[in-house]
Amino acid sequence: MTAIRKVSKSPWVVHFNCNSCNGCDIEFLACLTPIYDLERFGILHVGNPKHADVLVVTGSVNHRNARVLKNVYDQIPDPKVVVALGVCASTGGVFADGYNVLGGIDKVIPVDVFVPGCAARPEAMIDGILKAAEILETKRRHPETLPAGQPVITRTPTAAAPAV
Repeated sequence: MTAIRKVSKSPWVVHFNCNSCNGCDIEFLACLTPIYDLERFGILHVGNPKHADVLVVTGSVNHRNARVLKNVYDQIPDPKVVVALGVCASTGGVFADGYNVLGGIDKVIPVDVFVPGCAARPEAMIDGILKAAEILETKRRHPETLPAGQPVITRTPTAAAPAV
């Protein structure tokens, strides 16, 4: 695991499940147990995005939850960091070819850290969240870089059925 330097304020993390199979969600919850103990790094899990510094997202984004994800992102005060947890949040994963799936969450909100895996291992999640804490500290020291640019939501055109 990467070493984390002393931060000026303990990062608070809020988790949002976009549209996942819950594999990454279960592994994320394992990070909060005494076995992996994410809190030993001073990182706390909160339930309200208005109190959070880091948004951890699992699952692929679709047409129905893109607006909700953007709303949760907008509620987090600046500076903020986004972590895409697992391959579904990064690219759409196994759901990428679905008719209603836009792809990874970077189609809707800017992402700072991508954590690979299906399901991502708790060790990789902790590394990603610690990297997010470092990025958050950098954003706190250099506020002139805020706010981050917003990507455009792209909608995939539906293909016409082939003639028989």
